[in-house]
Amino acid sequence: MAHIRNTGDSRHGRPGGYRRSGTTMRRTLRREAPSTIGLLADEQDFAAMRRYRTFTFDDHTVYLQQVEVLLRSLSAQGVHATVALFDPEEYAEYCAESGLAPDAPASRSRFTAEIASAGATVAYAGQPIDTLIPLLVSRAVRRATWEYATVILAGLGECADCGKDVGQAAFDRASHLLLRMLETAGQGTHHLVCSTPTDNENLLAVLHTARDSTGPARLETQEGAEFVTVLAVGIALERPGGVVLRTSRPGAQDRVHGWRLARGDLAPLSAGEVFSAYCTDADTGEPVAPESNVEYCAGFDLGADEPESHH
Repeated sequence: MAHIRNTGDSRHGRPGGYRRSGTTMRRTLRREAPSTIGLLADEQDFAAMRRYRTFTFDDHTVYLQQVEVLLRSLSAQGVHATVALFDPEEYAEYCAESGLAPDAPASRSRFTAEIASAGATVAYAGQPIDTLIPLLVSRAVRRATWEYATVILAGLGECADCGKDVGQAAFDRASHLLLRMLETAGQGTHHLVCSTPTDNENLLAVLHTARDSTGPARLETQEGAEFVTVLAVGIALERPGGVVLRTSRPGAQDRVHGWRLARGDLAPLSAGEVFSAYCTDADTGEPVAPESNVEYCAGFDLGADEPESHH
């Protein structure tokens, strides 16, 4: 076995004659090199990859079991691992654009690195694969929604009257409304849902945050940006939509408030309207039994101060 001998350079704080094997050093470096796994989450995507000769798995269930074993092994070695959603159609397009051979492990590895740097990922923390997959899919959907909403805002251009960027003005207004909402809601754990219809699909954003008695609400950067962007689309396009806020506090009933998007702003719903919206199945229109220990409340006034919602 090869060894590297240290000559006793005092700058490294090691005495002369110190030996460290090359294998040990490689293991140390391996623990500090993160790993990313491109996951085929459903059977349809898995079947699409089976057309490649070098993709040797033939059973999706076994494949998922082996991915979980690999993740556990990496974690046991102290290696940080993340999982990204592998899309076979995007992979084929990537290979065609990059001039790569799609039926090659190196191409799949390169594509996985690309999607991990720009797409949705989940850090492995010991969760079962059945828990990890829904989380990864949800994160991918959220990111796609955010990217689509961002494209809409960027394409709105400047206001013909004032020359301001319409998308940016709507984003500023949405940020302002969210902060006012959380500020007025006070302390507690807050769960917000924003729904905004567009010509092609209904955009949905979810935000979880908490606020104690001593400071402002704590916003997760990415989730907050996604929520504000979706709300900004509704403000800029003046589409009908809405926001629901549910606040939980220890020893108290949960409180649910609601607002509708109207003329590019958020107008409070009455308590009865909040109850009706919360207790109706969105798909069937059938009534749903109200939850126990939940108080359905009118939305509170968010004010009409600057920044303006639109131009």
